[in-house]
Amino acid sequence: MNLEARIRHLPYTLFDLPHKRLLLVLLALAALLLLSGLGLRSPWPADEPRFAEVAREMVASGQWLLPMRGGELYPDKPPVFMWTIAFFYWLTGNLEIAFLLPNALCSLLTLALVFDLATRLWNQKTGAVAALLLMLAPQFLIQGQKAQIDAMVACWITVACYGLIRHFFVQPSWRWYFVAWGFMGLGIITKGVGFLPALLFVPMIALKLRDRSRFSGTLTWRCALGPLVMLAVVAAWVIPMVLTVNHLGTDEALAYRNNILFKQTGERYADSWGHIQPWYYYLTSVIPTLWFPLPLLALAVLPKLANSVRRQPVLLVTLGWIVLVVLFFSLSPGKRGVYVLPALPMLALALAPVVTTHRPAGWFGPLLTGLHGVLGFALILLGVMAWNDHPQLAEKVADYSQDPARLHEAGTLVLSLGLLWLGTLMTCWRGRPLGRWFLALMLSWLLFTTWGYRILEPLRTPRNVLAAAEQMVPAGGQLGMIDFSEQFILFSKRDFTHFSYFSDLEQENRNAWLWMKETPDSYLMVADDKTLSCFTLEGAQPMGTAHRDRYVLLSDQQMTASCASPDTVTRFTTRQPGDWLN
Repeated sequence: MNLEARIRHLPYTLFDLPHKRLLLVLLALAALLLLSGLGLRSPWPADEPRFAEVAREMVASGQWLLPMRGGELYPDKPPVFMWTIAFFYWLTGNLEIAFLLPNALCSLLTLALVFDLATRLWNQKTGAVAALLLMLAPQFLIQGQKAQIDAMVACWITVACYGLIRHFFVQPSWRWYFVAWGFMGLGIITKGVGFLPALLFVPMIALKLRDRSRFSGTLTWRCALGPLVMLAVVAAWVIPMVLTVNHLGTDEALAYRNNILFKQTGERYADSWGHIQPWYYYLTSVIPTLWFPLPLLALAVLPKLANSVRRQPVLLVTLGWIVLVVLFFSLSPGKRGVYVLPALPMLALALAPVVTTHRPAGWFGPLLTGLHGVLGFALILLGVMAWNDHPQLAEKVADYSQDPARLHEAGTLVLSLGLLWLGTLMTCWRGRPLGRWFLALMLSWLLFTTWGYRILEPLRTPRNVLAAAEQMVPAGGQLGMIDFSEQFILFSKRDFTHFSYFSDLEQENRNAWLWMKETPDSYLMVADDKTLSCFTLEGAQPMGTAHRDRYVLLSDQQMTASCASPDTVTRFTTRQPGDWLN
């Protein structure tokens, strides 16, 4: 057998491995991708610095029940995700490793569950295909390597879907049924939407109404006990939190309770105040790109998929649930691409049995091959443009850094990625288009999470601005900031004072003036585009650019002679927050 034939035969050899060994191979591949770059970057905006700082403060203060950000209660999300980061930080002492570990491990669990469930429903080969399809979707890898809550809540939702599908479609198991509801509760106290697996009952009840004999022995009165398990898990966090808030009795604590229980749940869903998008946002902007090539593959096997749905109720229930999840998030005016991530593992599960047994339509291979080549040429062109200082690219990079070498280094990376895509296309020309795409995507991901992280790290953190502040502020000087972001707290090696995330700019301005008047040797950081009634920017010392803003340092000389008193004196000081840095 020649080399080419051996390569074509390789997937079938892998599929024939013993169950546990095949699972280990898949998990090892996924771990290589999800853990690549671990420790090579810091928390990046928008959400990562916030969660990392909350976790750091948990370990520093020993107070884990009520999350705090810069000494101020953080009411936007329940604490489960931050607890996990704090645990790994406490365990390792390295926040750059700890903040990425929870989602990487959750994503590995999600992959293992998809593999195991597909194997139980169909066969081992289908389980492996389902896992590989999940790894093909960029959103799975992106969120698995980000410190955002969504990969974790997607994991808990996948556990719940696994338990329900296993109980109703594999073999009755009341243990897994109640485990599913328990993880729905865990999903709720992670990010509100953990109840989504309960939507599986909508297509299941529809099937039951069509055939009364269906789900006999599994869909019984005992199912009504499931929500009680979910509520018990939610109560395990809510009750101690409410008791603690009532004991504190402060306005800030009561506002935290009301915000986390009401504003961040029903009000945020029904009347969102941010990320407003049209109803079709997920269908046109998220699923076609972040789930690619799975939507294209679904179209290529659509007739076979429709036949399979008619013959296999589990596919009808799974696909129906995916539609309901996308519909649920589409009905809310506020939308982010990560919201629909929990539906992605179930899409890989549903496509796997059809992809395993049927070839895609004839147009699929040539189209994917063409896209493979176009992407390679586009990346090469973009890299060449960067090397030639294309005005639009130079302007974009200048928003983050004034160093032109950054653009050239990024251009080299993009050019290398383009050559990689064309190289895989030519060397694996006789292979399957989907296999070529998988190889190019995985190699690109490894390149981006090593070389790319090194390029982006200085552009995505305020290290340069805070290093300039270190030089300008004398030893013992106090550092404050108006309109702060958590990343500045996280990286500051001085005591850091802010004037409440929830204050408007004018109130922060007045509080900052009062703080500087009362605090000897104090200095204030602020973006130079802010208009402040109590300060002048004349004579302010420039500190550099971070996150597309230019920052200056204000001293007593920039204070006006007088300033109106704030409505409430508000200030929070974090003691040497940057002591976690090496």
